[in-house]
Amino acid sequence: MATLYQHKIQEQLYMIGKTASQPFFSWSQEIDDVDPFHFFALGETCSFRQRFYWSDRSNETVYVGLGCTYSIETTGNEHRFHMVESEWKRFTEKVMTHHNGTEAAPLLFGGFSFDPLKRKTERWAHFPDAKLIVPAVLLSVKKGRMTLTITVPSQNHEQIIEKIGQLLTLLYNGQDSLMALSASCQTYEEMAKHEWISAVQKAIHDIREGELDKVVLAREARLWFDDRIEPSVVLQRLREQQPLSYLFAFEDKGNCFVGASPEQLVKREGMTCYSTCLAGSIRRGKTVKEDEQLGRWLLQDEKNLREHRFVVDMIKEAMMEVCENVRIPSEPQLLKMRDIQHLYTPVIGESRHAVSLFSLVERLHPTPALGGTPREKALKEIREIEPLDRGWYAAPIGWIDTAGNGEFAVAIRSGLLQGKEVSIFAGCGIVGDSEPLSEYEETRVKFKPMLSALGVEQDE
Repeated sequence: MATLYQHKIQEQLYMIGKTASQPFFSWSQEIDDVDPFHFFALGETCSFRQRFYWSDRSNETVYVGLGCTYSIETTGNEHRFHMVESEWKRFTEKVMTHHNGTEAAPLLFGGFSFDPLKRKTERWAHFPDAKLIVPAVLLSVKKGRMTLTITVPSQNHEQIIEKIGQLLTLLYNGQDSLMALSASCQTYEEMAKHEWISAVQKAIHDIREGELDKVVLAREARLWFDDRIEPSVVLQRLREQQPLSYLFAFEDKGNCFVGASPEQLVKREGMTCYSTCLAGSIRRGKTVKEDEQLGRWLLQDEKNLREHRFVVDMIKEAMMEVCENVRIPSEPQLLKMRDIQHLYTPVIGESRHAVSLFSLVERLHPTPALGGTPREKALKEIREIEPLDRGWYAAPIGWIDTAGNGEFAVAIRSGLLQGKEVSIFAGCGIVGDSEPLSEYEETRVKFKPMLSALGVEQDE
């Protein structure tokens, strides 16, 4: 049955290719249920060199992409958001779609670096300042309905269609469960710890001198394992352990950036725009009583409330420039994750016109929760004193469709998998009354989601 299904799809693709009037064509069809993690894992089995995974916080929308039919990439370009938007529009005019009764269409997925002006390191060589791809094969899951979308060139597509056929055969010839994480951590090292603490001290001094109000400083820990870390296993563990987070992965030639972020940057759905203010955090309690006490303390702590207000004010201002009827609760609430709880304020606005998603991303990135305030002064401070190249950490990652709708999360609680070596990242907001050792401990808490997904327990 699987072989007949595979051949039927391949025949349809070959026939469409013969009559296509555009450089690319896209074909979609609803399919039987498959496990998205299994689909992602098969990408490696079938030698797709690019893979991505995305699910929203409700897990009602899931996208898994394999292969790359079209890529938009730029390095060192301060106008990268506009450039990506223009290139995406050009592509949508060059593709012929066959919906087959679905609402599916090609999707663009990828991310951006935190700061295009920051000095680059070799570690992030496969993750330039902007890189977004149209996958050859896209699995879309929306409220339980599954759709397969195949997008390929109209000419010279024989090899990729054969590879897609191989994928479909494996997909419907049994879904073996993913293997457990078998690699064992041999070495764990916190990179540039003392340099980071010194940077925090300098930031506190500069804030007290009135040079800026807040700056966010990130740091890195690096792990070496006795075997390669398989991204699909890490993704599955993150979904189990962080069920209320955005789940994302972007892999290029064996280098995979993966994480589970609680933070939405922006979502566009028709004329409605959504964003999230997430700043101010504390660990979860070991008992219900302790957890409630910690949450109440966070809701009343002046330092964390001030950090949170910086983010609310900035996002409100950015949204009001393009939206009307901007709705923001007057007080933050608690967002409780497995290891940490945050101050959280949702923002919803109705746009006056069809504002582009990429222009919203550009307006909002980085929020004071990830960069600081004032924005440009904080970015300059980070460039000068932060002892690492953030790469895509704390930057926008997400998707956009051909109608201009889409969603980007902030890529925190994340790590970069490179064979047997993994880098993980965490940051915290520095204000005038910050204490360096307290901020250091906060980053240790924020390392926990990735460490747990990697099977590494961090000492209390």
